Amino acid sequence: MRRRMQVPLARLAAQHERLREELQAAFDRVLSTGAFVLGAEVEAFEQEFARYCETQEAVAVNSGTDALILALRALGLGPGDEVIVPALTFAATAEAVCWIGARPLVLDVEEETLTLDPAAVERALAERAVRAIVPVHLYGHPAALEPICRLARSARVPVVEDAAQAHGARTNGKRVGSWGTLAAFSFYPTKNLGALGDGGAVTTDAPELAAALRRLRDHGQEGKYRHVTLGTNSRLDALQAAFLRAKLRWLETWNQRRRELAERYRRQLADSTAVRPLTVRSEAEPVYHQFVVRCLRREALVEHLAERGIQTAVHYPVPIHLQPAFAFLRQGPGTCPVAEQACQEVLALPLYPELEEHEVDFVCAAVRQWKE
Repeated sequence: MRRRMQVPLARLAAQHERLREELQAAFDRVLSTGAFVLGAEVEAFEQEFARYCETQEAVAVNSGTDALILALRALGLGPGDEVIVPALTFAATAEAVCWIGARPLVLDVEEETLTLDPAAVERALAERAVRAIVPVHLYGHPAALEPICRLARSARVPVVEDAAQAHGARTNGKRVGSWGTLAAFSFYPTKNLGALGDGGAVTTDAPELAAALRRLRDHGQEGKYRHVTLGTNSRLDALQAAFLRAKLRWLETWNQRRRELAERYRRQLADSTAVRPLTVRSEAEPVYHQFVVRCLRREALVEHLAERGIQTAVHYPVPIHLQPAFAFLRQGPGTCPVAEQACQEVLALPLYPELEEHEVDFVCAAVRQWKE
C-alpha cells in the first residue's frame, strides 16, 4: 500500500541532522572551556550578528521577549508612557510594553501586508503623547520602515523594531534591525535563525544604549558586584551562542531557499479563488518566516488540507486588543478593523528550507482542489 505524503509545518530535526557535525563541534568547544554564561563565545556571536545586521552593536539576551523589554527599558520608558504596537502580532510585543509599566496603544495594520499602518501612526502621533513606536516585521516581511521612521524623527520618538520573525530581511536595500534606535530579535528554535533552546538579541548603532543593555541583562552590574541600576538575569548561555554562530553561517542560504519556495507558491496560487497570498511591498525583501495566505473559509480549508497530510497553522487568531489579557486597554471590537478581519482569514502553509519542490506542488494542488 502506498504511503500517504505528509507535509509538516516544520522539520527542525532535518536541519539539525545536516548540521550535526558543526553543532557537535560547537558543543565540544564550549564544554572544553567551562565558560557557560556570557564570555568569549557570546561576545563573538554578538560581533558576528551585529556585522550581519549591519549595525554597530548587538547585545545577546535570553529571549526575544527580554530583548523587547530591555530595549524599552534602555530608552528610559516606564509607567505612564504610551507605546504604539500593531494589532496583529504575537502577544510578547504588547506584553513587553506592559512589563515596564507603560501602556500599549494598539493600532491597525495595512490591508495588503498586515504590518503597522503608517497612516494610523501619523494620526496617533498628532493626537497623543506617544513615547515610542514598535513596528513588527510580521511573518518575515518588513514593516513600512521608511515612512514610520520619518514620522518618528519628526515627532522625536524612538523606533524599536520587533524583528523576531525577520532575521536578514531588507527594505529599501537596508537590513531590518538597522533602521530603528533599537531592534529586538528572537532565536526561538523555529525562527529563521533559531537556537537549540531560547535566546534573543538587541541591535543598535548607539554604543551608550548597548552599554545600558549589557548592564540591564546582568543585574545592573558595571563591573563585578558594582550594581549601578536595577537589572535582571537575562544572560545568553554560551552554548546557545555557539550553536547560533554555527547556524548564522547558513542563514543567507536558508533565507534564499525560503524566497525560492515562496515564489513557487505564488506562481501556483496566483489564479486561486480560494486563497490570496499576502502582498510583498515593492521595496521589501522578505525572508518568509511564514508563508501566509488569506482564506474566507479557513477552517474548511484547514480540514481539507489535514485530510491530505498537510499541516497548517494560524498566526494569529485573535488581535492584541481583543485578547483577554489586554482588556484593560478598552479597545473593543471595531477599533482595528483590518487586523480583526485578517485574524479570521490568515493561514500559514508549510515553508522552511528543507521543504522540497514536489511538496510545495503537492500543497498547491491540494489547495486548488478545494472548492469554496
